[in-house]
Amino acid sequence: MLYVVVRGQQKLSLQKLTAVAMALIGTALVIGLIGSASTSSFHIDIYGLIAALLASFSFAFYNVGGHHILARYDRWRVLFWTLAAASAFWLIVNPPWKILRAHYAPGQWLFLFVFSMISVLGAFSLYFLGLQYLEPTRAIIASCLEPVFSILLAASLLGEVLHPIQSLGIIFVLSAIVIVQRPTRAPGTEAVVIDPIE
Repeated sequence: MLYVVVRGQQKLSLQKLTAVAMALIGTALVIGLIGSASTSSFHIDIYGLIAALLASFSFAFYNVGGHHILARYDRWRVLFWTLAAASAFWLIVNPPWKILRAHYAPGQWLFLFVFSMISVLGAFSLYFLGLQYLEPTRAIIASCLEPVFSILLAASLLGEVLHPIQSLGIIFVLSAIVIVQRPTRAPGTEAVVIDPIE
């Protein structure tokens, strides 16, 4: 949001500031960063913090740049080149012979294939579809549903306990998404009042 505001691509509004603040607070509540009993033993790992900051910067850049690229090019072409670049990177970091040495069973290969189709190809194609139509700030706030769904899936499939503070965080995140998606009225425009017909 700050980048697109500084670049003059969007105007800063109370609506967007409120949505961003609620999404941040909600995400912090959902993951137990604030309001949790484990906060007293909270420890920040410097490498983890650096990795998280780099990841968040990359994700913000990805959203801002991706929105502009998707406005000019076909979504499937962009998705193809994105996944090709990521595959080339991982072929260097984790080459195929290293993977073959793990001697995965056929069932494990099937799981890896299905997992990659759903969590990578499916997720990225749907996210690109949304990014085509949403401005970056709205897309990033909507993506705050990721930890919400992770918590809800863990609670429903793995039997993990959903704490009240996490439920409050979910409400904050959902509220942020609703707030940022509401249409904004141009300043100086008044709502038209229509008298009831008798």
